[in-house]
Amino acid sequence: MDFHVYAAFVVATAIMIFLPGPSVILTVAHGISFGWQRALVTVAGATAGVGVQLMIATIGLVSLLHVVAEAFEWLRWAGALYLIYLGIKQWRSASVPRDAARPPTSRKSLFVQGLVITIPNPKSLIFIAAFLPQFLDAARPLETQFAIIVPTFLVITFVVTGVWAVAAGKARQFLRSPRAQRVVARVSGGMMIAAGAGLALARR
Repeated sequence: MDFHVYAAFVVATAIMIFLPGPSVILTVAHGISFGWQRALVTVAGATAGVGVQLMIATIGLVSLLHVVAEAFEWLRWAGALYLIYLGIKQWRSASVPRDAARPPTSRKSLFVQGLVITIPNPKSLIFIAAFLPQFLDAARPLETQFAIIVPTFLVITFVVTGVWAVAAGKARQFLRSPRAQRVVARVSGGMMIAAGAGLALARR
């Protein structure tokens, strides 16, 4: 892969990942609710989900991609409903005293949430499958090119989404009053609900 093609791939990928989607919105919500360090676990889960999508996309067969997208339809709805459920739960926590509203949330749970809303998004899957070939040279070994592109894509995904997590976590430091905490709970809950609705409305 030529350097200028690789540089274009890095820039295009960073821009694509930076645009708020379900994974970014969930990350921001977790950053506000739990702090940036725990939100990075969500980022890790979302990145793992992107890894699964990249693995599927690199198969490169359009017919198989269509079959996979159909198979993910029920997962898309399950993921959307799960995210909306989390959002409603977070929204309702605004009316509960802070100590009761913030039960310990395991890192495993945060990781799974990031994974669950990323893998079943067929719009993202098909976009990746359409995006990657733009930077491939059919005259060169595809295995070598994918060995460069896939890790790069995952690193950019983690770093860019991690920036969202840190930004949201830092903003959380300025929201200490009970009233601000209620606003945070409702904003983060609303963001989760919006992410779930966006995932449900995604079109193949």
